[in-house]
Amino acid sequence: MKLSTQEQREQRRRRSVARWNKPLNTLWRRFRAWVHMVFVDHGIFRFIYLNLHPVSHKFWRAAQPTPGQLRQAARDGIKTIVNLRGGREFGSWPLEREVCESKGLVLVDFVLRSRGAPDRERIASAAKFFESLEYPALAHCKSGADRAGFMSALYLLVHEKRPLDEALRQLSWRYGHFKFAKTGILDEFFERYRREGLEKGISFQTWVETIYDPSALEREFKTNSWGDWLIDRVLRRE
Repeated sequence: MKLSTQEQREQRRRRSVARWNKPLNTLWRRFRAWVHMVFVDHGIFRFIYLNLHPVSHKFWRAAQPTPGQLRQAARDGIKTIVNLRGGREFGSWPLEREVCESKGLVLVDFVLRSRGAPDRERIASAAKFFESLEYPALAHCKSGADRAGFMSALYLLVHEKRPLDEALRQLSWRYGHFKFAKTGILDEFFERYRREGLEKGISFQTWVETIYDPSALEREFKTNSWGDWLIDRVLRRE
């Protein structure tokens, strides 16, 4: 029976996850992980620019760090690495896991999507998640633009109780985020909270748990084709 394109893609993804879940206990495996990180996961660009920025005195945002950048983060006092991408189908993953283990960095997941409506249960759990972290913490996605920006905005709004407009500055072109493409659904998520919650005196947590409709956000959010082309084909965002 012939598999559909989607099934074939999922099958390849599972093989990649299984491959990079193994320890890097041979030179060949380590070499393959580095090559995959640099060329397949576009890590070559992150050697030049990590898109690393402070969000507060105890929370930082960045692109996927290289092993050397993770070691530098540990030297700078970072205690926790928050992985926003999953990314277990890339060579970056076993390298990151290995450095975190060797340097005593806590590695935790809070997986987000850059092009889809944020999951209600995941966002509702954010407050407890932030409370559980050992700070200072560094949150990263692949490019440090979209999911890192969303997580930083969420951190400021939920954990530090900052105003919405201040939190939204984390979703900005200066970090490489573009709201005119599919990634703009992250901006629209917060704008819906403004209209449906904030302006009516409803707390963010209550809005997420009782009013927020991910399906409606997915259905009603519109982009333009050239913006999607830029994000998907040129910048190759996840």
